[in-house]
Amino acid sequence: MMRDTQYLGAPSMDVVVWLRSLGLGKYEAAFRENEIDETVLPSLTHENLKELGVTALGHRLKLLDAIAALRSDAGGKTPSVDATASSAPSVPAEDRAERRQVTVMFSDLVGSTALSARMDPEDLREVISAYHKCVAETVRRFGGLVAQYLGDGVLVYFGYPEAHEDDAERAVRTGLELAEAVSALKTPALLQTRIGIATGLVVVGDLTGSGEAQERRIVGETPNLAARLQGIAEPNTVVIAEATRRLLGNLFELKDLGARDLKGVAEPVRAWVALRASTVESRFEALHPSGLTALVGREEETELLLRRWSQAMSGEGQVILISGEAGIGKSRLTAALLENLAPEPHTRLRYFCSPQHIDSAFSPIIGQMERAAGLLHDDTLRQKLDKLDALLTRTSTSIQDAALITEMLSLPNDGRYPTLELTPQQRRQKTLEALTAQMETLSRQQPVLMIFEDAHWADPTSLEAFGRVVDRIRTLKVLLLVTFRPEFDAPWVGRPYVTTRIINRLAEHEASAMIDRLVGNSPLSASIRQDIIERTDGIPLFVEEMTKAVLEAESETAAARAIAAIPSMPR
Repeated sequence: MMRDTQYLGAPSMDVVVWLRSLGLGKYEAAFRENEIDETVLPSLTHENLKELGVTALGHRLKLLDAIAALRSDAGGKTPSVDATASSAPSVPAEDRAERRQVTVMFSDLVGSTALSARMDPEDLREVISAYHKCVAETVRRFGGLVAQYLGDGVLVYFGYPEAHEDDAERAVRTGLELAEAVSALKTPALLQTRIGIATGLVVVGDLTGSGEAQERRIVGETPNLAARLQGIAEPNTVVIAEATRRLLGNLFELKDLGARDLKGVAEPVRAWVALRASTVESRFEALHPSGLTALVGREEETELLLRRWSQAMSGEGQVILISGEAGIGKSRLTAALLENLAPEPHTRLRYFCSPQHIDSAFSPIIGQMERAAGLLHDDTLRQKLDKLDALLTRTSTSIQDAALITEMLSLPNDGRYPTLELTPQQRRQKTLEALTAQMETLSRQQPVLMIFEDAHWADPTSLEAFGRVVDRIRTLKVLLLVTFRPEFDAPWVGRPYVTTRIINRLAEHEASAMIDRLVGNSPLSASIRQDIIERTDGIPLFVEEMTKAVLEAESETAAARAIAAIPSMPR
């Protein structure tokens, strides 16, 4: 095997640490046994990697990209890797570029040219600074990264450096909140912003610069598309691309702008205006508008849920706590229970917690009640109160309790309810009692299925409300199903009528079966299938996302690159 002479005499590089930095430490033994060191590394080819046992095409492409980066090192030296580093190795920025799927947001201040013509430069600087600070704070709350300030424009990434399963949703929620926040800024001039959002594959690099000049390099069409979409947005609106829209399902109310010609973009681009978050019952189902993927490998959990439901129907109230990491299938399991119980008469109450409302008292309970009453964004106050009255009549709610619930929903009292002279603590306690009484009344009418999803994001007051349900549930025809991630410490463990179940990752044969369901009759090579299985590591959500990405790809190479763009889930 020929050696690249430009590496002779270069500082020693630890190939094992290099492999680990790429997330490919599983090949350490093969490289060591075949004496692949820093002098041999630059000469490796596709066929060599196959001989080393790198069967997954995506892994071969990732290794070859990294090797090409070594060859192109401007100094002609092998990048040094600190074997003692605990996380990020000390590799120069140009060698850490990677292909990722990123949602990019571009926000631009409306009328900045006119502002500069009529304002003193110092005043204008303060206005721009206030705008930048507003953007940065809003982006931070939703887990995005301000990548670059471009005068009165701001470039933001969602999905890099940290990826989330809901980056497109985070970006749109950021945009909608940002439009309101910018308008509310206390500045000498009324400010407005235009926002464009696009999602796609890019190559992202490391941080450069420092302070406000710090930025992350990104290569691809996605940032340009986000900027062009911003250009066609009306003031204080959010315009999104088709690829972003597909990731949102029915989570938002959208207005179709049709196909638009954008400068610098070859083909017309279909664009949408994001109006507001929709009032969907289930976030999970909203993200699967075309139907749910078949449930695989959860037979035992499904049987357990049905057994506990049978006990609840006989008057022995049950609580079941379902724990598992993000993407493991907690919501899919819940949906399967709902499908199984659909033919049976029962009352269904669903509560959804959100990271955006972790400090909002009663947030999941308010959401459930608004959906149950059918409250709409455009309803008048009277229409909302009439709908709420109709809902509360079903549970024979007293007029005093109705007044408390109306206050909880932040609806003004039009005089139909008494004015309650209570301290904040008294109002809180009586509201909790009213909610518990409602649940008990419903359980006397027919069995009740209560689903409390993502309890790790629950506000303290809602947790107290459900704690009261747990205290009273034992003699009621109620099954309470609570789902949460492992970091949540459920306070109800240990009671005889409380069952805890941890959902584990799928076995390899189960992941393969799930891929079969998704692929159907479409061709899929054995190497791509194995690559999906290895990178998803038993997380059903990632199995679904990667398989769909492969099916949309135009070639096997494109499929491998799409797989590599989705970050692996760490154990």
